[in-house]
Amino acid sequence: MSKKNIKMLTRPALNRLKAYTPGLSIGEMNEELTQLSSNENPLGVSPLARKAMAQHLSQLNRYPDSNTTRLRETIAKQYNLQPNQVIIGNGADELITLISETFLNEEDEVIIPTPSFSEYDFGANLMGATIIHVSLTKDYQYDLDLILHHVTTKTKIIYLCSPNNPTGTYIKKADLDSFFQKTPQDIIVVFDGAYSQYAIADDYTNGIEYVEMGKKIVVLQTFSKIYGLAGIRVGMGISSSEIVACIHKVREPYNVNQLAQIAAEAAIRDIQHVEASREMNEEGRQYLYRAFEELDVSYIKTMSNFIFVHVGTDAKRIYEKLIHKGVMVRFGGVWGLSDYLRITIGLKSENQLLIAALKEIMNEIDESI
Repeated sequence: MSKKNIKMLTRPALNRLKAYTPGLSIGEMNEELTQLSSNENPLGVSPLARKAMAQHLSQLNRYPDSNTTRLRETIAKQYNLQPNQVIIGNGADELITLISETFLNEEDEVIIPTPSFSEYDFGANLMGATIIHVSLTKDYQYDLDLILHHVTTKTKIIYLCSPNNPTGTYIKKADLDSFFQKTPQDIIVVFDGAYSQYAIADDYTNGIEYVEMGKKIVVLQTFSKIYGLAGIRVGMGISSSEIVACIHKVREPYNVNQLAQIAAEAAIRDIQHVEASREMNEEGRQYLYRAFEELDVSYIKTMSNFIFVHVGTDAKRIYEKLIHKGVMVRFGGVWGLSDYLRITIGLKSENQLLIAALKEIMNEIDESI
């Protein structure tokens, strides 16, 4: 009997999976590099979270609360919800996978705007569902009518990311109101608001109001960004108690470690840290806007903590030269947009370092032409 190639033994859906390509972590980077590629909070960990974790180090011989009871209660109080409307994951990434495992069959279709967060594709491909990609407009805005145009009787999930990663654009509340009026009742909308705390537009919504209205929506948020807890992985999903109960059926016990639960519970109460992070981000955003304009570099106005910058056909070369000069950003080729760089808004000194390096590189390129 001949031995089968190991790939022949795996599920066919695995052949469609593509590994997520993250920005380099601190452990992978030269310590001298300025990290502006992963949209982390440059102010660091919430001070209240740091203190809470330090106080619980002696308890790590105990298993964490499998039901994340206190954290769900804290989040529910923060958003005027019931604890059974909240589910906690090992980052929002895990929740995307759990949603896919809960609701998707191979005959289902999933609508995913593009460019956007690649983990939406991963979850759908994992379950063998069909992905329908719908492009953003030429100026990288959502075309919700075009999304609805692609809805069929097989559509099970629609993903919306607002503010969107990597473009920083957002969906206006009035447009979402209209969208939900037209969306069939049997479709689940996953609204990813990972960067919602940075959005300052008057017409922005984080999506939670649609949960309160009884829409079939799962709102995702994360503690990795404004709360500064990227290193311990905590994400939350907010939905109806019925949807949350279904997702719990595929959730592994102890999926969120003890320190993560304790830190998140403290961080969400750390209003001072959140406000300082927002203020720093807005100052950095305006500084970078002005600097890019002086360099005659176009960019997309953002409601997030990063800016999608159009640097032209030399983008890959500029990306590599920035690394050589000690600055790490994200090359847009990851999303098939090889003329762009996604740049995290950093501390004032980091933003200044970036612009100084960018000026030098662009001068070098001009001189070589």
